[in-house]
Amino acid sequence: MDLPASRPAPPRARKDPKRIEQLGRLRVDDYAWMKDDNWQQVLRDPKALRADVREHLEAENAYTAAQLAPTEPLQAALFAEMKGRIKEDDASVPAPDGPFEYYVRYEVGAQHPRHVRRPRGGDGPEELLLDEEALASGKAYFHVGAASHSPDHALYAWAADEQGSEYYVIRVKELASGKEVAAPIESAYGDFTFSPDSQWIFWIWRDESARPAKVFRRPVRTGPGGAAEDELVYEELDDGMFLGLGVTSDHSHIVIHVGNQETTEIHLLAAGDPTGAPVCAEPRRTGIKYELDHWGDRWVIRTNDDGAVDFKLCISDVAVPSRASWRDWVPHRPGHYITGFAAYAHHLVRAERVNALDRLVVTTRGGEEHVVAFDEEAYALSLDHGYEYVTTRTRFVYQSPTTPRQWFDYDMASRERALRKTQEIPSGHDPDRYVARRLHATAPDGQQVPITLLMLKDAPRDGSAPVMLYGYGSYGHAMEPAFSIRNLSLVDRGWIWATAHIRGGSDKGWGWFLDGRKAKKPNTFTDFIACAEHLIGEGYATKGKLAAYGGSAGGMLMGAVANLRPDLWGAIIAAVPFVDVLNTMSDTSLPLTPPEWPEWGNPIEDAAAYDLIASYSPYDKVSAQTYPPVLATGGLSDPRVTYWEPAKWVAKLREFQAGDAPILLKINMEAGHGGASGRFDFLKEIALDYAFAVWALEEGWRKP
Repeated sequence: MDLPASRPAPPRARKDPKRIEQLGRLRVDDYAWMKDDNWQQVLRDPKALRADVREHLEAENAYTAAQLAPTEPLQAALFAEMKGRIKEDDASVPAPDGPFEYYVRYEVGAQHPRHVRRPRGGDGPEELLLDEEALASGKAYFHVGAASHSPDHALYAWAADEQGSEYYVIRVKELASGKEVAAPIESAYGDFTFSPDSQWIFWIWRDESARPAKVFRRPVRTGPGGAAEDELVYEELDDGMFLGLGVTSDHSHIVIHVGNQETTEIHLLAAGDPTGAPVCAEPRRTGIKYELDHWGDRWVIRTNDDGAVDFKLCISDVAVPSRASWRDWVPHRPGHYITGFAAYAHHLVRAERVNALDRLVVTTRGGEEHVVAFDEEAYALSLDHGYEYVTTRTRFVYQSPTTPRQWFDYDMASRERALRKTQEIPSGHDPDRYVARRLHATAPDGQQVPITLLMLKDAPRDGSAPVMLYGYGSYGHAMEPAFSIRNLSLVDRGWIWATAHIRGGSDKGWGWFLDGRKAKKPNTFTDFIACAEHLIGEGYATKGKLAAYGGSAGGMLMGAVANLRPDLWGAIIAAVPFVDVLNTMSDTSLPLTPPEWPEWGNPIEDAAAYDLIASYSPYDKVSAQTYPPVLATGGLSDPRVTYWEPAKWVAKLREFQAGDAPILLKINMEAGHGGASGRFDFLKEIALDYAFAVWALEEGWRKP
């Protein structure tokens, strides 16, 4: 590699070959040493990281900083622009609940919000419930997961993570005195719920491998020995399942949700007997998902049972809604993906997605329906359930690539919309400067893959504009055409922002997800490549002026398309990338391995799954070819995509790089999967990504 004289040489990771024999197959991992065997302790205490690994990561960070030093003014400008689009003294729309309305608000300059309430209607003094900014003071990382008041409005509980490892500590305080009324709950998941009588808190314990494994209940008012009063409510013996907690909309039942990407099981506790034993609603059946809520005298169940690929709604009139009692209510319609629903005393609202566009359908107890929809070419519509059950009002949020978020209160009886808030852009935003378009690329098998574009109205269509193509394509997570204060910084510089709605997501229904998982996973990669080729063919992009961007499982996508078609890209940004797929899915000690086998397959027991994963696993498929400039990022405390995945991948890319483009790694030594925790600090990481893209496409790396 020929480097400008003023540029530093990249770190050279040592090679320490590790032979791995599995199902009669052999692979050699030269960089397995980067995984600290004591990684569980590192999650809780990053200072425990082995010295040689720390030295290597710090060298990588120094190299990246030196390479990108010329972009520091651009990073600062991008950050200032993004921050300038945030209303610093912002507040959420108050959510009513009984005598109060609850909301969060930010002070000018604050990275974290204050949780507050005031008397319903807004007439009366504001009461501080939780000051995240004060709690975060002096801490490198601070994140609040769940935070909620008790149903009797007397208590407030919150789950805080101070490492990025997603091990949370739950605290409960009495609002009248401001004092904590229970001993802290340690090693918790960031989810909890109060019992409807406000006497118990239900929480989830994370085991030594950071998996949610048990549900406990504890009296909300305990002595200093707190943990001694914990009662085991439910234990999940299958390492492949996640746990969740909630309460039905009518507050009649506590809900324990057990499931993974393809299978669900729900356990119920009657609110009138919160110390009782949970009862299973319907035992798990592989491939069958369901969720439920109690609606007056019946249960409503959303399920993919009986071949309902895009889901249907059933009802049940019995106390424990087993499958034998389910009756079809809203039948399955292919292409009409029912994404969720919210129950109120006299209405039920279901959310649907049709051809990558959202709509809401309101149903009365008598069965009358009407649709809430919008007319833009590409938009996102989401439901905000709220606290109250006996009400005619629901709330939804509307946005599009050109339209900032708008919060509407909707009267389900009168059908009147009341705009409660429009996202304010202090530095200014003129929607008429931009245009959003919806294109469709043809995949190799003929499927039409939607692409959403955001650009200036006068952007040229001659291939001269740089393009950022963003993708994810896993777990059924849809890339909704939302408004972004971040993307505008590139668009305002003449870039085109393109979002690829590829298979593996649920953008076109649950079948769109099923066609991008397990044996069909390669569709995700070829869909993304088809989107890039379509943009080139339609004159929006040119090879070499096209940047690819994705994070987490989307980072795996980046690794795959880097190997498959490195010639397409002028830059690749892989944020916390899941690139060491074969090794990770073969390591049962890691937090997400067993729960993720339904998504990728189990290469420990299934030879076909092994061979499939080996055929695309980005780390394993790195080969001697000319790769474009690559920036990979990670977090030292990340339990989802462990730090060594991007570190190993970068080392191997650099080893096999046949060209002279730089391969860079940036590890946040004080954060986890989500990066920096503050609302402004996080933007600095995005600014780095975007500055790298500009630098790479303008070939700044070739300049001395």
